Amino acid sequence: MSGRRALANCLVFPLLASFLFLGAAPPRVHVGSMDSVGPREVEQQTRVAIVRDYLQAWQCMNSALEHNQADSLDACFVGQAKDTLARTIHQQQSLGIQTSYRDHSHDVKVVFYSPEGLSIQLLDDAEYDVDVQQHGRSLGTQHVYSQYVVVLTPTESKWKVRVFQGGNG
Repeated sequence: MSGRRALANCLVFPLLASFLFLGAAPPRVHVGSMDSVGPREVEQQTRVAIVRDYLQAWQCMNSALEHNQADSLDACFVGQAKDTLARTIHQQQSLGIQTSYRDHSHDVKVVFYSPEGLSIQLLDDAEYDVDVQQHGRSLGTQHVYSQYVVVLTPTESKWKVRVFQGGNG
């Protein structure tokens, strides 16, 4: 099992190259074993895709919240998660603020893969900073540790976040 865990961790490193390309320091990412997460085996291609797409969702969320552009969520979010984040963006607009997220680490554990392959649930112990700005001026930064319950659903070309619920860990 430790060999599979090492393999899963190794698969994440190419995904982090996108953070370096964008100029941001990549978060530390640990992905737990995906063995025994339901009646269906998680194929290797799916293992890589869900981690890649989930990390991209964090980038997508950050960009949407930083620029107050709800349409930016379309690339990575659907359903309840998209609706909740869009409401947050509209609230930010009415208050004249923006927020930016800098994620430091993710400890991801896949807990369920549906038999038909239409959803995958994971838990993420995330560590990140949230900076609140008004008219380009920082109002403050908060360091956050939180656990997220996430449900991803496959779309035509990638996995998108359908449920994204956080709480203090």
